[in-house]
Amino acid sequence: MEAFIQTWAIPTGLLLGKIILITLPLLICVAYLTYAERRVIAAMQLRKGPNVVGVFGLLQPIADAVKLMFKEVVLPTKANKVVFILAPMTTFILALIGWAVVPFSEGMVLANINVGVLYLFAISSLGVYGIIMAGWASNSKYAFLGAIRSAAQMVSYEVSIGLVVINVLLMTGSLNLQEIVLAQKHFTWWQHLLLLPMMVVFFISILAETNRHPFDLPEAEAELVAGFNVEYSSMTFALFFLGEYANMILMSGLLTIFFLGGWLPPLDIPMFTMIPGLVWFAAKICVVLFLFLWVRAAFPRYRYDQLMRLGWKVLLPLTLIWVVVTSSVLVYADALPK
Repeated sequence: MEAFIQTWAIPTGLLLGKIILITLPLLICVAYLTYAERRVIAAMQLRKGPNVVGVFGLLQPIADAVKLMFKEVVLPTKANKVVFILAPMTTFILALIGWAVVPFSEGMVLANINVGVLYLFAISSLGVYGIIMAGWASNSKYAFLGAIRSAAQMVSYEVSIGLVVINVLLMTGSLNLQEIVLAQKHFTWWQHLLLLPMMVVFFISILAETNRHPFDLPEAEAELVAGFNVEYSSMTFALFFLGEYANMILMSGLLTIFFLGGWLPPLDIPMFTMIPGLVWFAAKICVVLFLFLWVRAAFPRYRYDQLMRLGWKVLLPLTLIWVVVTSSVLVYADALPK
């Protein structure tokens, strides 16, 4: 019995504790990201936004959650009910398990694996299944069209994301996310400059990957009512909603790790280094999330053909060329990772 406690019970309990420590704050952040989005866009459009429920409207996300919990779950008569319920669960779970390899600070990571980048690619590729399942199981032409659009869109922009990350890997020489951040400590100014265009491409690609404005074509209400989730209500709809916002935070975290130095301070001076790495990591994610919201308030939605043209005819050739440029410069400067 003692051997069981030492070998299984204590490690399992510690692992579950770590998972809860990551998941609970993440869910709170997702809830308040919806509040932040409404307040930021309202400010940009000279409106007030949510300001009634609680002080400054701070209890609005809780009110929304309670409302969705107590609404009736409506299942369409001819829907495939098992797949219909599994789809939002799949989307939500995949949005959470990506955080297993994300380092919040040095040593502060659930699973410090050497193939963290490949793990995240696998998880983000699986994300499209939840949306396809939702569109197919709903037995609705509108939902199915939204799902097909989303599948094509996510696959198109994952190619660009992959090639952008290759540029980062060429400079850092590791697939481990923690080592990628630590390698940026020793970057010279020209290495940061070389990655700057790729950071812009990565940001555009994650907007499309997370189905966010101006690339929210799967939810284009003008032609598809509400896209793949048109038949969903109550908590099944809420899980899609939570999955989308959790994905936004995850992709912002990846941009921070690949290009902004993760938990490292912007300048290596005592005033900045005394601040914990976790605070820097959270602050950088907040800046990227603000850009997500700013883009939504500022830009009109793309047409579907424009979206595909941008992905395949602009970003893909650009990232391919940049892989060659980065490789050439690193070889010429003898700056390849040892």
